[in-house]
Amino acid sequence: MDFHYNPIKVALYIGNFQLILLMEVIQKENRNLPDSSLRVAILGATGAVGSELLELLESRQFPLSHLKLLASPRSAGQVIQFQGQSIEIEAVEPDSFKNIDIVLSSAGGGISRQWASTIVSSGATLIDNSSAFRMDSNVPLIVPEINPQAILNHSGIIANPNCTTILMGLAIYPLHRINPIERLIVATYQSASGAGARAMEELKLQSIEILAGRSPSPEIFPYPLAFNLFTHNSSLNEVGYCEEEMKMLNETRKIFDDPTLRISATCVRVPILRAHSESVNIEFKAPMSVEQATEILNSAPGVKVVQDWKRNYFPMPIDASGKDEVLVGRIRQDLSHPLALELWLCGDQIRKGAALNAVQIAELLISKNCVKSQIAKTF
Repeated sequence: MDFHYNPIKVALYIGNFQLILLMEVIQKENRNLPDSSLRVAILGATGAVGSELLELLESRQFPLSHLKLLASPRSAGQVIQFQGQSIEIEAVEPDSFKNIDIVLSSAGGGISRQWASTIVSSGATLIDNSSAFRMDSNVPLIVPEINPQAILNHSGIIANPNCTTILMGLAIYPLHRINPIERLIVATYQSASGAGARAMEELKLQSIEILAGRSPSPEIFPYPLAFNLFTHNSSLNEVGYCEEEMKMLNETRKIFDDPTLRISATCVRVPILRAHSESVNIEFKAPMSVEQATEILNSAPGVKVVQDWKRNYFPMPIDASGKDEVLVGRIRQDLSHPLALELWLCGDQIRKGAALNAVQIAELLISKNCVKSQIAKTF
């Protein structure tokens, strides 16, 4: 039998296979904790991400013995069903985190900053979905499929990256490990879900108003989103880049541990309810063929290649909504640059772009024995 050496396959097995094995170990170790005493709190339990966190904790059989749901005073008293039990939402207070091991926070940067010291001093580990601590040099910024080793350096706070950063990173990091990326040009097409449940509802109501011949009155967004689009509604800096675009630059550099990576992003709000899309131009250090890139991504954890060239069928938000994987397709050679490829991706912003990544971080904490209460028990 003839053996044909394929360096891409060798690198693929050495690189991505290790990541796949790591994710499998995390899942197995998590499922094999028969009598876990982990006590979990969700801060911001009534929001779009909070609701998704609840669904994921249940569907993934997350090992917990107690679940506390925290929100603002106006939501206190509401009852939510979880694993056949009725749990009453509580208003967050200074003693809310007593005897809690992990806090999954998705209540906004201001709330996270307000309660972070209280959470950490109580002995819990905070997994924060806001931008409050992402660029803090003492706080690891984690995508489990990319930089799981960084979790060992946490001191009580772990940051969940921005949604667009997570989705892009999942699609490009497997390529970067094989052939270093020199430059990224990305355009995002971001759904209403990125601004929360109220923004999604506003898009629905605006669509009804416009179809009825009435002029919509935006409240969550600065401009009508139905049948419209506009550049991302975050603040602009002095050189004309908005905060969302700078997050993609700075967060990707931190996660990839590459401060020299060149990135330029243009972020746009589009009238889609759920799931973000991104067009990514990737300039590599050395040439990479479309076939090589496709082969790598076909084996990458958390990625699903979707492309039917005959039907002109590629990832769409409607297909990505509610899915765990980032859908990647239309992988093609950049005709203007011999070292560049183009690809298109769609991913559920609420799921992998927020809640799922946070739950995976919690699972990684358990598998690595890095929950602060677990660490204490070993001494």
